Amino acid sequence: MILEWIIICVYSIALILIFLYSLAQLNLLFNYLSARKKADDCPKFDLNDPDEIPYVTIQLPVYNELYVMERLLNNISELDYPKDKLEIQVLDDSTDESFASTKAQIKELQATGLDIQHITRENRNNFKAGALKEGLKIAKGEFIAIFDADFLPKKNWLKNTILYFKDPEIGVVQTRWGHLNRDYSILTRVQAFALDAHFTLEQVGRNSKGHFINFNGTAGVWRKKCILDAGNWEGDTLTEDLDLSYRAQLKHWKFKYLEQVETPAELPVVISAARSQQFRWNKGGAENFQKMAGRVIKNEDLPFKTKVHGLLHLLNSTMFLNVLIVGILSIPMLYIKNEYEHLKVYFYVMSFFVLSTIIFFICYWFMYKIMYGGGFKMFLKYTGMFFTFFSIAMGFSLHNSIAVFEGHIGKKSEFIRTPKFNIGALKDSWKDNKYLTKNISPNVIFEGVLMLYFGFGMYSAFVVGDQGGDFGLFPFHLMLFIGFGFVFFKSLTSKI
Repeated sequence: MILEWIIICVYSIALILIFLYSLAQLNLLFNYLSARKKADDCPKFDLNDPDEIPYVTIQLPVYNELYVMERLLNNISELDYPKDKLEIQVLDDSTDESFASTKAQIKELQATGLDIQHITRENRNNFKAGALKEGLKIAKGEFIAIFDADFLPKKNWLKNTILYFKDPEIGVVQTRWGHLNRDYSILTRVQAFALDAHFTLEQVGRNSKGHFINFNGTAGVWRKKCILDAGNWEGDTLTEDLDLSYRAQLKHWKFKYLEQVETPAELPVVISAARSQQFRWNKGGAENFQKMAGRVIKNEDLPFKTKVHGLLHLLNSTMFLNVLIVGILSIPMLYIKNEYEHLKVYFYVMSFFVLSTIIFFICYWFMYKIMYGGGFKMFLKYTGMFFTFFSIAMGFSLHNSIAVFEGHIGKKSEFIRTPKFNIGALKDSWKDNKYLTKNISPNVIFEGVLMLYFGFGMYSAFVVGDQGGDFGLFPFHLMLFIGFGFVFFKSLTSKI
């Protein structure tokens, strides 16, 4: 019975942690809905007055972006902002043929009178953080706008963001990501769904109450003084954006989040690219928890609620580990439930934690309805999308849990950038993309094993107990079976 009690205790702790996280999401929903009713009363620059237009440096950190560089540079060159107040830095660490084509295009843009520089380094020390730091040394702008290679800001983007820096306490203005290829596949729709929740519910919910948010690595503007005051870019985690964001807010800089300003970008269309992106984000989140949690807790100036939300924010990625634990232990728990009659009361109590799923369902519905509209048909569409998203997210839980574990124990790994595709239409193909890895991760084998394991969980529902089965966990095991099956087969077929 000792083993059974260990399983019960670990299972219960993971469920409780997921429930607490869902309550935090519910609180963010209340914050989000109340924030939408408030008027924007921030002081703003009058950009019609030439004396109030600040100097801006745009940084474009790129590395081997053959498929999207031309599109990026053409887009950035068309931004509506006075040329005498604008500098563009192409921070190019490329090692392939994209370097030469980028250099040639920059020369053409320079000939038009645009202040655009091709900045290179002898090495890639600290990866993106190192490139940004290197460019900052010679940046002429008081404000630093940053875009990854797949982002395409609209012409009025700078004018819609820079004006908020009239408030000298604002160190960062962050905008919402849009999705150029949302409807390309199930994979892109699921990624868009998750990002939409972050860029509405979470960012607005935290920012509206003065809790910590994060600069998302791109599609935002920093005050140069804020970067330097916070200690500049550091490359000791895989999410340098989250790291600098927390250091800046611990120094009492304010962040301004603009939900109404959308910056379109490309979502990974092949699962290997999504896997590398997820691994970097989740491992970086765990690394930043290890780096920042103590500073957040010890800071005497922070309200208790801000500390709680900050810690849960840093633990976002660790929820995948809790989900994986609950999933794996749910099958032995099914047998324990039907083996030990005296534990029935415990299982009745634990069924209360299905409320976590209901809370997530409600929170994401409000997000979805505000973005895409309500009504019965949209609700049905949302319901299908919600369970598709949850299934595939759980299918990623092993991969992401490994990333989280490595982050918490301090195992270092290289910054693997997400390959870009310049794909939007269904007819477009990613098969010839030269940046895709050809190797299959060993984790894929274990994901296939877990698919079979949860298939056994569904079978178990028919054979346990004396009353013709126990189907309470059947929907959960079905979603896990579908999720791991999707990730397993997509990972295999993407190599063919």
